[in-house]
Amino acid sequence: MQERARATRRLLLESAAHLFVERGYAGTSVNDISDHSGKTSGAIYFHYYSKEKLALAVVREQFATWPQLAAPYAAPGVPPLEKLVGLSFHVARALSEDVVARAGARLWAERQGIAATLPTPFDVWASAATRLLAQARMRGELAAGVEPAAAAVTLVCGFFGLCVLTDDLPGGRGWSEELDQWWLLILKSLLADPDASALLARARARARSRSRVGEVDRTRARA
Repeated sequence: MQERARATRRLLLESAAHLFVERGYAGTSVNDISDHSGKTSGAIYFHYYSKEKLALAVVREQFATWPQLAAPYAAPGVPPLEKLVGLSFHVARALSEDVVARAGARLWAERQGIAATLPTPFDVWASAATRLLAQARMRGELAAGVEPAAAAVTLVCGFFGLCVLTDDLPGGRGWSEELDQWWLLILKSLLADPDASALLARARARARSRSRVGEVDRTRARA
């Protein structure tokens, strides 16, 4: 029974996430989620109590994936700025391709119209970025005058905006190309000895390698 309940909760959460991405919070009703999921409105209220609670669950589920994304970049041996860039590609991929992550980002942008207090993504992301920038400064890799905590907040806000707005940007480039260009501009300001293209190439290679490992792990888990 517990496994069945967990499966139902997951189905409802993913159905709601799909609709929140497509229609936004205000444009999605409990009846819509019921139709999309094939479950009754009563089941939705039983498991989540209200549309607001379901939206909150979607945002929390997005944050639950953060440790999985960040863990590989805690290992020693990789320069901190390469870790930061590589991690950004993993987060951007999730925000582009994972429906729950996409829904969480849209819900947070629409938070003023939701009668629930949604957690902010910026505190966790800014803390991670601050730590990596501080490590880079200790290694003498940051440009003079770059203060890790302040720079981290600016980076995270700019990064989040880029990911959220990529589909609406002119030029028809995807999130990966847009993020490449963004980092080339940013790294020239961050690095004490700017070689932005080389650092970006190394970070992207690591990100691709970790993505392939992750795909193999997910395939094995489904087998």
